[in-house]
Amino acid sequence: MSRATNGTPGCRSCGAGKLEMILSLGRTPLANSLLTAQQLSSPEDTYPLDLVFCPACTLVQIPQTVAPEKLFREYLYFSSFSDTMLNHAQTLAERMTKARGLDGRNLVVEIASNDGYLLQYYKRAGIRVLGIEPAVNIARVAQEERGITTLSEFFGAGLAARLKADGDRADVIHAHNVLAHVADLNGFVSGLQLLLKDDGVAIIEVPYVKEMIDHCEFDTIYHEHLCYFSLTALDQLFRRHGLLIGDVEVLPIHGGSLRLFVQQEAAGSMEDNQESSARVSQMLAEEEQWGVGKAGFYQSFATKVDSLRRKLVKMLADLKAGGKGIAAYGASAKGSTLLNYFGIGRETIDFVADRSPIKQGLYTPGTHLPIYGPEKLLEAMPDYVLLLTWNFAGEILAQQAEYRDRGGRFIIPIPEVTVV
Repeated sequence: MSRATNGTPGCRSCGAGKLEMILSLGRTPLANSLLTAQQLSSPEDTYPLDLVFCPACTLVQIPQTVAPEKLFREYLYFSSFSDTMLNHAQTLAERMTKARGLDGRNLVVEIASNDGYLLQYYKRAGIRVLGIEPAVNIARVAQEERGITTLSEFFGAGLAARLKADGDRADVIHAHNVLAHVADLNGFVSGLQLLLKDDGVAIIEVPYVKEMIDHCEFDTIYHEHLCYFSLTALDQLFRRHGLLIGDVEVLPIHGGSLRLFVQQEAAGSMEDNQESSARVSQMLAEEEQWGVGKAGFYQSFATKVDSLRRKLVKMLADLKAGGKGIAAYGASAKGSTLLNYFGIGRETIDFVADRSPIKQGLYTPGTHLPIYGPEKLLEAMPDYVLLLTWNFAGEILAQQAEYRDRGGRFIIPIPEVTVV
C-alpha cells in the first residue's frame, strides 16, 4: 500500500522556504528495496520523488525524506564488488598516507565505511582505523572479514562528541558518497568539525550536480540521494560550521564527482595553500558563470530527460518487435529509477544480471525483473543488454568480453543512447 513520506519544510542546508521545482519523477518504490519471490504478490510502498532548487544557497535536493533506518540499516550495496571502487580507494589511501606521513600514531575514520573497502588499505599500512557504517549487515562483513573496527551507527554531532570525549579525534576523515544521503546536513557537518583534529583533513566525495544536469544523469535521483551538490552550495554549508574547502578536484567516477579537502577554519593553511585556494576560487567563479544560482540552468533538465526517455523506449520497442532478446546489467539504484520512470519492465527486459551474490535470486523493485549472476548472459545470449550501471561501463564491458565476442551488444543509456 502506498504511503507518503515527510516533506522537508525548507532547504536542507540553509532553511530557506522557497524551493523551485526542477523535475518530478512521480511515485516510485525505494530503489534498493529488492524483492523476494514471496513478496512479488504484495503491494509495494511508493513515494513521491521530486527534484527542487534552493535559490538562496543553490542546493539542489529532493524534499521527501524516508526514515534512514528504513533505507540503510540493511543495505545491498557492497563497494568491494566493484574493481573500479577498490582501485579508486587504494590509490587515494596510498596518496594520503604518503602526503601526510601517516603511521600507527594516527587515526583515519571513514563515515559510511561500507565493507571496509577503503580502510583496509590504511590498516595494511599499520595505521589505526575506525569505520562508521549504519548498515548492520555490511558493518559485520567489515569487522569479521577485514578486521576493521566498525561502529554500526548513523554519524552526526552526537556521535562525534562522544568520540571526541573519548580522545578519538581524526587526522583524516573520509566521507565518500554519503553527504548526499544525509537528511540533517548541518548536524553531519557539525560532527565533522568536532571529530576532525585541528590540523586534520576531511576528504569528501559527492556527485557533481553540473555533470548530472549536463549529461542527463537523472537516474542518480532516488530517495537515498537527498542532495545534489555544487561547490557553491558546499562552500556555504561548510563555512556555516567553521570549516573551509582547502582544495577541490573533479573526478570522472560516478558520472562526475567532486573531491573536497576540508580543513578547520582556524587551522589557517593546508599544503600548497595558495594553489589549492586558487582552484577553489576559480571553480566558484566558473559556477557563477554557468548559472549555479539561477533556476533556469536546472529547468532545462526535464526536457532533456523526456527526450532521452522517448529515444530509449522507442529503441527497445523496435528491437523487441524485431524479435530481439533484451536483458539488463546492474540491479542498481540508478537502474531502478530509470526502469520505473521510463516504464520499462518485463514486457521488454527478460532479466537483470548482477555481480553481487547478495542481489542474485531477488527481483527489482517496481518492475519485478529476476536477478541472476553475470554468467546468465552467456547462457541466455540475449541480443542486447541495457547497461543500467553505465558509470562502470569500462569495467563491465571488459568483464563481458566473451559475451560481446559472441555477438552480444550493450546499450548504454546515459548520457546518450549508444550501442557498443
